[in-house]
Amino acid sequence: MIDIAIMVEGQNGLNWPHWQRIAQAVENLGFAGLFRSDHYTNANPPDLDSLELWVSLTWLADHTRRIEFGPLVTPVSFRHPTMTARMAAAVDSLSGGRLVLGIGAGWQEREHNNYGWQLLDPQERFRRFEEGLQIIKRLLNDDRPVNFDGQFFHLKEAVVLPRPEKPGRPRILVGGNGYRCTLRLAARYADEWNAVYTPVEKFTQLNNRLNEMLAEEGRAEASVKRSLMTGCVFGRDQGEVRQKVKARTQGEIDADGLRRRGLLVGTPAEMIDQLERLSTAGIQRIMLQWLDLDDLDGLQALAEGILPHFQ
Repeated sequence: MIDIAIMVEGQNGLNWPHWQRIAQAVENLGFAGLFRSDHYTNANPPDLDSLELWVSLTWLADHTRRIEFGPLVTPVSFRHPTMTARMAAAVDSLSGGRLVLGIGAGWQEREHNNYGWQLLDPQERFRRFEEGLQIIKRLLNDDRPVNFDGQFFHLKEAVVLPRPEKPGRPRILVGGNGYRCTLRLAARYADEWNAVYTPVEKFTQLNNRLNEMLAEEGRAEASVKRSLMTGCVFGRDQGEVRQKVKARTQGEIDADGLRRRGLLVGTPAEMIDQLERLSTAGIQRIMLQWLDLDDLDGLQALAEGILPHFQ
C-alpha cells in the first residue's frame, strides 16, 4: 500500500496564512504527510513570499497531531550541520516523532549567489554533503560526544541536548536521482530515499541499483523506505484535466506527455490507476506537488477522490 502526502514549494508565495490553511487541510483531509522545499527564491525572478523552513516546521509540529512532515530537502549549504541536527531533534520531539529530515547538497545558483552562500562545484558540493550527513547522523544517533575533522566541518566533543526522545529519530531522507553519488549516500546514511519526477520505469532501475548498494553496505533492503516526489495535475473530470494541462504547459504537452515525464495526471480514477502502478513498483510513499496554494477546494476533491481507495 502507498502513503499519499502533499508537497508544496516554499518559495512560491508561502506565507503564514497559506501555510496554516494548507497544513490544517492536509491534516483534516486524511493525507499521510506534508512536505515543503527549503529555498529563498526560485531560479528566476520574480521573488515571492518564502516562509523560513524551520520556523514553519516548528509551528507545524505543535499544530498538527497526525501527519508526518519535513523538508524536501534542506541543503547543507544553508546551515551548519550541527545547527540542522539541533533543530531537527527539537522539532521531532515537539511533534512526537513525526519529522522526516530530508537533507540535500544544494543546487540552485541564484539563491546561493544572492544570499551569500557557497554552492561549490559539484564534486566539492557532494563531499560537503557527505560530511554533513555523517555529522547529523552521528549527533542524532550517538549519545557520546562527537569529534569530526573533515575538509569542510570540524567538531570537538559536540553533542545534541536534549537527546531525541525516540531512538533512531528523526529519520533521515536523501533525495535525488543521481545514479552514482546520490544513491550511494542514500544507501550509506538514509532511512528513506526519495526519487524526484521519475517515471516508473526509471524508478525501477534506480531502485534496483539502490538495492545493490545497500547489499554492498551490509544493509537490508527494508531498512530504507522508498518514496517519490512528483508533479500533480488533478481534475474532477476530463475537461478540467485538459484545462489544467494546457495552462501548465502552455498547450505544448498533452496529459500523456506529462505522464511520460513522471507526473501524475488525470481524474480520480486515472490517478488511482497510476498510483497502483507506482505501488507495485515499490514506492511506499508519494509526495504530490501541489503548486496552487489557494486551491484548497481542489485539494479536498483530490483527497475525496483517491484516499478512500488506499485506506
